Amino acid sequence: MALIGAATQLPFVHVVGAAESQMQVNIGLIGCGGRGTGAVLNAMGAATKVIYPNSGYHTEDAAGASPTYSNIKVVALADLFEDRLASCAQQLSKIGSVIPDDRRFVGFDAYQKLLAVPEVNYVICATPPHFRPLHLKASVEAGKHTFIEKPCAVDVPGVKMVMEAGELAKKKNLGIAAGTQRRHQTAYQQTIQRIHDGALGEIVYGRCYWDGGEIWVVQRQPGWDDLQWQLRNWNYFTWLSGDHYVEQHVHNLDVMNWALGAHPIRAVAAVGGRQVRLGDVHGNIFDHFAVEYEYPGDIRMFSQARQQNGTDTIVAEAIVGTLGSSDCRNHITLKKGDSWRYREKHEPNPYEQEHQDLIASIAAGKPINEAQQVAESTATGILGREAAYSGRAVTWDELMKSTRRLGPDKDDAFGSYPIPPVAMPGTYKFS
Repeated sequence: MALIGAATQLPFVHVVGAAESQMQVNIGLIGCGGRGTGAVLNAMGAATKVIYPNSGYHTEDAAGASPTYSNIKVVALADLFEDRLASCAQQLSKIGSVIPDDRRFVGFDAYQKLLAVPEVNYVICATPPHFRPLHLKASVEAGKHTFIEKPCAVDVPGVKMVMEAGELAKKKNLGIAAGTQRRHQTAYQQTIQRIHDGALGEIVYGRCYWDGGEIWVVQRQPGWDDLQWQLRNWNYFTWLSGDHYVEQHVHNLDVMNWALGAHPIRAVAAVGGRQVRLGDVHGNIFDHFAVEYEYPGDIRMFSQARQQNGTDTIVAEAIVGTLGSSDCRNHITLKKGDSWRYREKHEPNPYEQEHQDLIASIAAGKPINEAQQVAESTATGILGREAAYSGRAVTWDELMKSTRRLGPDKDDAFGSYPIPPVAMPGTYKFS
């Protein structure tokens, strides 16, 4: 199968240097937890100073300090919880960024108050994934350029809302970038471009993995109702995170869609379950998945994701063709002839580069728009999750007809919301 067409092109060519200085970036952060705090510091070029001092990425300027950009500042914060907002503000204070009290918004309507601040022109959406489609749509409607963390949704209605927001952003000439940072990593870009140019010959199959250990949990505290606790422990509830197969593995699935130039046709032979995380604190998500996808041209892609302590860790992607194989990141190994490797020793931090690329594109008057690609990659994860939950093959077309919205009927108050049941393959019905 020849990989051709617009979908195979690089999403953006890095623009660095003078372009960023052509506009003042006033950030409004929606979602002040760890990822939100990290994202806003990444946007300011300050994360390697504050929270990632040993990241291994080379982002130092000539004076030996991580760069910060004088034309970028944070002007407003929004979160459901006062303590998370305060923690974020304290991290920002380390780099001299002080947010006044009247620009610190707390509650379910905090995002609306933030978007009403005229000064804000660059919004970062970093709440739990359940809320991201609504916040992206509202941000675009308010005329703001937006960075949305991945995954962008937990269900198909959310995916479609992101796609619609992307189309509206095009009409309004607004930029949207997503937290799929590999798309902004030079090594990945150059490697996948060579795959698209035919270096591997005809593509035979792909594979990807995010196998690792358990992540953080938040124990329920006295006085917390169901929703207060679930929102703080959001990784473990499908309605908030999409399950770890969507929330974490989306990075690898995104690389597969990028490398293959398409989204899958269907998910088949999917399995998953709970073996080691069985308590209420672990919500209702699985702790392991394995999914086989079918892509156009009868290309198969094999995917695994696991969060189990004491197991092997592998976070990787690969494409195999008739002429050789590639890890998608920096190697192409050929059966005959010279192989290729990306050999640059110094590569910008991709978590910062994704913001720099968006800002530079806005300054150039040609804002990038990654809404469709992150929506499709998120939907790829949802497709695999639903196939594993149900134990049945699910096609892309069937998936995109789904109207099932996960979570409470309304997202405007705390209260009672029992843990949804764990999906049981053979009993759970995709809808």
